Amino acid sequence: MIKAFEKVIELGDGRTITIETGKLAKQADGSVVVKMGGTYLLAAVVSAKDAKADVDFMPLTVEYKEKYASVGRFPGGFQKREARPSDYEILVSRLIDRALRPLFPDDYHADTFVTVNLISADAENSPDALAGLAASACLAVSDIPFNGPISEVRVGRVDGRLIVNPTVAQLEIADMDIIVAATIDNIMMVEGEMSEVSEAELLEAMKVAHEAIKIQCQAQIEMMEALGKTVKREYCHEDNDEALRELVWEQTYEKAYKVAASANPNKHERLANFSDICKDFIAANYPEGTDVPTSLIKKYYHDVEKEAVRKVVLDKAVRLDGRKTDEIRHIWSEVDYLPGPHGSAVFTRGETQSLTTVTLGTKMDEKLVDDVMRKAYDRFLLHYNFPAFSTGEAKASRGISRREIGHGNLAFRALKRMMPDDYAYTVRVVSDILESNGSSSMATVCAGTLALMDAGVPIKKPVSGIAMGLISDAKTGAFAVLSDILGDEDHLGDMDFKVTGTRDGITATQMDIKVDGLSFEVLEKALNQARVGRLHILDKLAETMTEPREDYKAHAPRIITIRIPKDMIGSVIGPGGKIIQEIQASTNTVITIEEIGNQGNVAISASNKDDIDAALARVKAIVAVPEVGTVYKGKVKSIVPFGAFVEIFPGKDGLLHISEIEWKRLDKVEEALTEGQEIEVKLVEIDARSGKLKLSRKVLLPRPEKE
Repeated sequence: MIKAFEKVIELGDGRTITIETGKLAKQADGSVVVKMGGTYLLAAVVSAKDAKADVDFMPLTVEYKEKYASVGRFPGGFQKREARPSDYEILVSRLIDRALRPLFPDDYHADTFVTVNLISADAENSPDALAGLAASACLAVSDIPFNGPISEVRVGRVDGRLIVNPTVAQLEIADMDIIVAATIDNIMMVEGEMSEVSEAELLEAMKVAHEAIKIQCQAQIEMMEALGKTVKREYCHEDNDEALRELVWEQTYEKAYKVAASANPNKHERLANFSDICKDFIAANYPEGTDVPTSLIKKYYHDVEKEAVRKVVLDKAVRLDGRKTDEIRHIWSEVDYLPGPHGSAVFTRGETQSLTTVTLGTKMDEKLVDDVMRKAYDRFLLHYNFPAFSTGEAKASRGISRREIGHGNLAFRALKRMMPDDYAYTVRVVSDILESNGSSSMATVCAGTLALMDAGVPIKKPVSGIAMGLISDAKTGAFAVLSDILGDEDHLGDMDFKVTGTRDGITATQMDIKVDGLSFEVLEKALNQARVGRLHILDKLAETMTEPREDYKAHAPRIITIRIPKDMIGSVIGPGGKIIQEIQASTNTVITIEEIGNQGNVAISASNKDDIDAALARVKAIVAVPEVGTVYKGKVKSIVPFGAFVEIFPGKDGLLHISEIEWKRLDKVEEALTEGQEIEVKLVEIDARSGKLKLSRKVLLPRPEKE
């Protein structure tokens, strides 16, 4: 047996994380197995020895994959094997990617693939909280240049106590759930959801997370040293021309600074003005017919533009579109824009616009989730679409991108805790981004709030969202926190910090930091400034709609629910579903039943109240308990020589003896009754042993006077 190198990390509460290397996947540049309890993650990284021509970015690919065998399950579907990644796998891949990507050297451009596989899992330890550590550790034991290590941990708050990497059971009752990624010195990424926590409480959770991450980073450093992996490979992926770089800066910086300071609110005009500077430089320095080092010029000019924009913000406290640092763009919104959906809203902030719809459905519309670690049904769905025309790009749509899944998940987490408890409807929210210039996911949150209220969904509180940015100067220590950032400010800035919440607290957050040394004081300022912006946006939403509609739209499905005894579920369904199918067909309704504890939850859906009432009466009749002395309206189901069987409830017959039909003596039952006839009868006795029902009709008829 091959002996592996192991590093054990103590979590301080009796639990441990073990990093093992040297045993599996040894042909990769670096590989590790991270273990916590019965959860094992195999992470491997391979990076090409050379970069491809004309690549000036970091071509990093991160894949997180879960094996169904890790929990002893077969995959669903015809082929019975793992196929395309689930939304959950994509979201975990993004968590890893966002933490790793900023830490590769700026001039490293070799194709790099990080793969993290869940190869064993238990019901206690969530693998997503260990995936970042596994990815970083495999880089740590490789020779690939990387300015890490990093780690990721989850922090949950249970009964007011912050817990690092809580168990699955603890997480289910937590009112805060965040994942934080950081180096030993700086926080890099935060993502999570919470139940209206304060800014101070979120900061405290981030601090607790960072203390745990420091220990995990130190363990990786010690592992690198023990394995002799502190020296990384040499590489040369860029051919630079310093004379050209100086010429570009000399001839374009002042022009770029002037455009940046022009306070032009039109995105496309601004981009064209910046682009013209680069074109003019090429025209002035390269006569027609000469070779132009276009890629180098564009690279150097990008640096010029970035520095000019940042300098204007720090010098003048004025942004590209002329706003102050804490100013929110103009907002307008509208509800009930579309007649077809059950709810709709348009939300526009500056040059970002979301058209969002809400569709209400029944339990039959639930989404089946059949992931490795979770098998369940979801009743609240949010989908986010980002077509190319929203940014003026001429590009075909080729399926849903990872970005769309990630942005949709953030909006979903922002709204889901404000959905009503035990809601009978399945709800689908769809946000189509029609224009984009910064923070379309936050526009989705705002439009989603309005569309839900327009649909009549009784959400607990309205939610809004805002994206914060940062421009900082490491040399001088100067910085500016920007509210409601533009797309360019996200691209050229140092932070993208999205915060959503109600008037009473934060419901979700997502943060990516692109610089080292960001202090908690800066984060606190950003959070407090975000709160002011969030409240401002909530005020704007209130100008359009303050609370959900009292009733659903006329064409929306109506659902009522009743609880019945568990042992009556079979009676409502009937043999082979015969009874429930007949009720649905005769009343034009959809009826679903699910067990909840010792009861059955019956949901009846239809497009009008009369149909629902008819179905409800049928169900109530089935589950009703017969009472002696009660008069029932029943139907003659069959006639026998000694009487008739009368159905007083669906599936419940009683015997109406021939002597109890009328006061006069009958030779045949047919003299008074026919099959299918509806009559009133009184329940006079329930047999104590058999439970059979004895009925009388004559006691309800006038008794003839004696002659």
